Amino acid sequence: MSLLRTLISIIFLTSFSIAAETELKIRGIKGDLAQNVDNHIARYDKADISGSLRFQMKLQQDIETALQALGYYQSEVEFTLSEKSGKTTLLVDVTAGPPTRISTADIQLSGDAADDPQFSELLKNQAPQAGDILHHGKYDSLKNELRSLALRRGYFDAEFSRSRLEVIPERNQANITLHFASGTRYKFGEVSFSGQQIRERWMQSLLPFQPGQPYLASKLGEFNQAMANTNWFSSISIEGQTEQITDYTLPIIVKLEPRQRNSVETGIGYSSEVGARLRLSWFKPWLNDRGHSLDSNLILSNAEQNIEGTYKMPLADAANDFYQFQYGYGVKDYTEQNEVRTKVSNLAAERHWLLANDWYRTASIRWLYEEATEFDKRNTSNILMPGLSFNRLRQSSGNMPKSADRLLLAVEVSDKSWGSDENFVRLRARAGWIGMRGNDHRFVTRADAGAVIGAALENLPPSLRFFAGGDNNLRGYGYESLPIQDSATDIAGGRYMATASVEYQYRVKGNWWLASFFDYGSAWNDSPDFKRGIGLGVRWGSPVGPVRLDFGYGLDSGERKAFHIHFALGPEL
Repeated sequence: MSLLRTLISIIFLTSFSIAAETELKIRGIKGDLAQNVDNHIARYDKADISGSLRFQMKLQQDIETALQALGYYQSEVEFTLSEKSGKTTLLVDVTAGPPTRISTADIQLSGDAADDPQFSELLKNQAPQAGDILHHGKYDSLKNELRSLALRRGYFDAEFSRSRLEVIPERNQANITLHFASGTRYKFGEVSFSGQQIRERWMQSLLPFQPGQPYLASKLGEFNQAMANTNWFSSISIEGQTEQITDYTLPIIVKLEPRQRNSVETGIGYSSEVGARLRLSWFKPWLNDRGHSLDSNLILSNAEQNIEGTYKMPLADAANDFYQFQYGYGVKDYTEQNEVRTKVSNLAAERHWLLANDWYRTASIRWLYEEATEFDKRNTSNILMPGLSFNRLRQSSGNMPKSADRLLLAVEVSDKSWGSDENFVRLRARAGWIGMRGNDHRFVTRADAGAVIGAALENLPPSLRFFAGGDNNLRGYGYESLPIQDSATDIAGGRYMATASVEYQYRVKGNWWLASFFDYGSAWNDSPDFKRGIGLGVRWGSPVGPVRLDFGYGLDSGERKAFHIHFALGPEL
């Protein structure tokens, strides 16, 4: 638009009455162009919009700036001010014009980064090419990504030896020159510790890198996380000793403060499934300079009373390999009428490994002594079971992970030849997946299955049988209420169990979500009697993990109580 035409149009438009509130309408552009224009004019309130000369000039400048950022330098903007039924409308017709395209893109890497595949991948995915429409945001983003990647991968002397963006609007052309000189990549130096109470050998085993390896910031993050996971320290600080750099080698110093040797926690809660619950925990995060720890818990409720202790012994690879010894004693009522009641002593020794493929392998041997009263029948069980399990959990960060998957496979074997009362094999498998679509739609699926092969069901202690129902596998039914427990069967629980769950969550605001779910499954002995549960729930992504409140309805509960409230705190998989 010529200058004369613009002035005539503005003078004509300003002759209209603008006393009333003015509505702004922009047309002629769509997609990214419209979105970027909206972003630039979002700073205007309704009260700011008018047909005045000053506002139109500011608005035209904002629109042109927004379009130029996406490569459109030949735009035209026309204003029409109309008044109808006392309502004033400022109509803006925008013609984007031809785009400015990149004529030449001279992008070069020098230094060690020239042979770094991460930089090659970055340029492959983000570097502008000749013929592309100029996009200032992508150009700036590439520069920032090069700087950021250089810092993360130890190119501390990196800089742009040439950085130029030339735009020739009258030709609709642009020329890009980016020469990035990375210099030499730095290496990790020796790691020294101060303030630690744990042996140097155990501390060094936590390192995910070795001195002399190329620097990588993510390795320092892994190192920090490994130290935090030990629970040995109350404060962790990792610093590079930049004043002692020699031959591009960065020494690392770790400053630590020991955690208090005793930690006591209490908690009280209520669940519709087990009633009031009291918990008392006593944790000793380190007992000696080898990092041994002791964790003990007392749990009291109407249905269950448990006391347990765990002694952990880290090995040479302290972060990944350890021995663990556990003992627990518990009393449990499986029915409200106390028709099935057990007293269980459980002693276990375990060896844990983290394998190279991110699976945790656990070899164990467990001794179980159980006294059970089951519908006026009393018996004792003495079971010795070696076992093996594989477990893998992968998830994104955050209190409500955007993605996660979990797999668990476990087997335990009992045989009379080594002193057990029964011969059987007990199998267990779990799987779960979490995914998201966009930022507000979240999906959670779970599956759980188990089987005992060999011994007759009535000869198995109740703690080794399978039950369904409750917040973890079949909502809408009472906690471990399936199969139906009554004196007619003389047996509680089942030989088999299989449940599955599908859940959809919608973000309402921030860390608050609404959920709907469908659960399916049961536990049985001879033939399955699958049950269905549906319901709605509320989720809160708390700092300690998801808090879940569910209102479940058992579609196949028959004459039994069909509506149940379920409350849970902790991981969803």
